[in-house]
Amino acid sequence: MLDRRTMLAVGLAAVPGLALAQTPVPSPPSPEELRLRNDWPFLQRYATENAIDRDLPPGRRRVVFIGDSITQGWRDSHPAFFADNGFLGRGISGQVTAQMLVRFWPDVVALKPAAVHVLAGTNDIAQNAGPYDFAATQANLQAMTILAQASGIAVILATVTPAAEFPWRPGLDPAAKVRTLNAWLKAYAAERGAVLADYTQVLDDGAGGMKPGLAYDGVHPTREGYAVMEPVALAAIASALAPK
Repeated sequence: MLDRRTMLAVGLAAVPGLALAQTPVPSPPSPEELRLRNDWPFLQRYATENAIDRDLPPGRRRVVFIGDSITQGWRDSHPAFFADNGFLGRGISGQVTAQMLVRFWPDVVALKPAAVHVLAGTNDIAQNAGPYDFAATQANLQAMTILAQASGIAVILATVTPAAEFPWRPGLDPAAKVRTLNAWLKAYAAERGAVLADYTQVLDDGAGGMKPGLAYDGVHPTREGYAVMEPVALAAIASALAPK
């Protein structure tokens, strides 16, 4: 026997021109959405490498580079720069400074490097994880710096690389925000006794964008872009590791 609710539904369905409302079936989450739900800072990205690299001799883990896709792309495009110099790449595409701060202990401090190179802030300005909050980005960079120095790790703070536009999030006018953050980074590095790796001098076209040929999309360096960044990085690292 049909219950009253079922009878009513059957009756309404028989009325010409009357369509019953259908409850939409939600699309299943993408692998990236699932990963963000379960591991927002992506702690698992380098977990296996970290377990191996912790046992490397100190000369093979002199400097950890933590950052976003610009750091990830650096290791991907020129792995010898990292392997030959005892550098470990810990960049993750799309990440903001808050995510890097959460993984700073396992991806940097636990590896006991002599120095850390922090290149971060592009995705904060691009609003990858919500509206850009300059003070919050400052606080995250301060926390990473203080945590490293408290652990006996020298700090290299890198200027945010130039960007006139973000192709994945147009209309934000990032150049002025990049200049403001970089001015603060320069002052904060001096305040904390950290070393500044100033990539602006070799990448900026004078208007806040990348020089022609140094980025394939106006943001991410080409191999030529990384080639002009590497001497700046090496000089900053040499300064950070020089006997005091």
